[in-house]
Amino acid sequence: MNIFRKTYCRVVHLGLKLASPFLPYRMPRSCTYEAAAQALRNAGKGRLLLVTGKNVRARGLCEPLLSAMKTAGMETEIFDAVPADPTVACVEAAVSLYRERGCDCVAAVGGGSPMDCAKGVCARAASPKRPLKAMKGALKVKGKVPPFLAVPTTAGSGSEMTAAAVFTDGEAHEKFAVFSYKLVPEFVRQDPALTLSLPPAVTADTGMDALTHAVEAYIGRATAKTSRNYAELAAFAVFSHLPRAYAEGNDLGARREMLVAAGNAGAAFTLSYVGYVHALAHALGGAYGLPHGRLCAALLPHVLRAYGKKAHKKLARLAVRCKLCEEKTPRSEAAELFIRRVETLSREVGIPQRLPIKKEDIPQLAARAAREANPLYPVPKLLDRGELETVLHAVRKKRE
Repeated sequence: MNIFRKTYCRVVHLGLKLASPFLPYRMPRSCTYEAAAQALRNAGKGRLLLVTGKNVRARGLCEPLLSAMKTAGMETEIFDAVPADPTVACVEAAVSLYRERGCDCVAAVGGGSPMDCAKGVCARAASPKRPLKAMKGALKVKGKVPPFLAVPTTAGSGSEMTAAAVFTDGEAHEKFAVFSYKLVPEFVRQDPALTLSLPPAVTADTGMDALTHAVEAYIGRATAKTSRNYAELAAFAVFSHLPRAYAEGNDLGARREMLVAAGNAGAAFTLSYVGYVHALAHALGGAYGLPHGRLCAALLPHVLRAYGKKAHKKLARLAVRCKLCEEKTPRSEAAELFIRRVETLSREVGIPQRLPIKKEDIPQLAARAAREANPLYPVPKLLDRGELETVLHAVRKKRE
């Protein structure tokens, strides 16, 4: 990366850091289903669009919300066709239902995919004449969004706390993000009982996604005291509770801690952004349809090592906060201890360390990641396309 490009990126990052304490982020209001339903009714709303997935609906996880809405006198329309990764076409189908049925508020029950789809509906409702892809990037959602209630059934994306949503462009086979503080849910219901039936693999993938949010937010150059506190709490909780939530899925305490961790990590990266792990994971997810958290888990150690000494100070501090070493541990040693703990945690929860990436795809994948990350993500060390290719080669599963 040439000096002019680097300078431009760092000027953007400095601006993000200076703006961080003044960002219009607000934490969603944590409430019961009944309180959320009554608040919507009191605000003059009458018809809710519920965005969810077929499996979530079949497991009966939407019933508490539906019951509360009915008791409050609210009508509910259900869109349950959200795929594993929400596409632009999926959002448009949900928007059509929202308009046709005269809905005036939105709820999502599920993991990051239904919540991102619901955010897409909110964005399109606020800007009905603008296509979703025109809102790609930061702060491009115009107009007033409808009230939004988020009910997470996984503990990973933290989307119930964030201003970001990620969508797949089915035609281009790539993902893109929309970031706007208007998309932060107004209400959130964190119910650990809804996560008890998660399969171990989903528990692992989503938990490592939460850890990646926390780490990338913590080590970036736009951190503030608030986001660092959220990130420290989230990382420590994931290291402490993910193995138990994975091995003993009915442990309500572990499930509760992971939900809180995911929310804290979501708040951290909403305030301080992510980094090259997410840029690469989005590129790979768009190309191969692999679980986002699994991609993050495999990529995270390699990206952290690619940052080198630029990330050591903050990684060392995070290692201390997570009780992986003592304050007196040398900085480089503490940073490496943290990275190794990420690797051992991935192995503990059954996540593969190598990814099925086609060698011939690597240049294009690295280019997509570079376009997403530079200059938006305030990373500790700027990496160009060639350096991102090196990361992908390192994590690629070699064919026998």
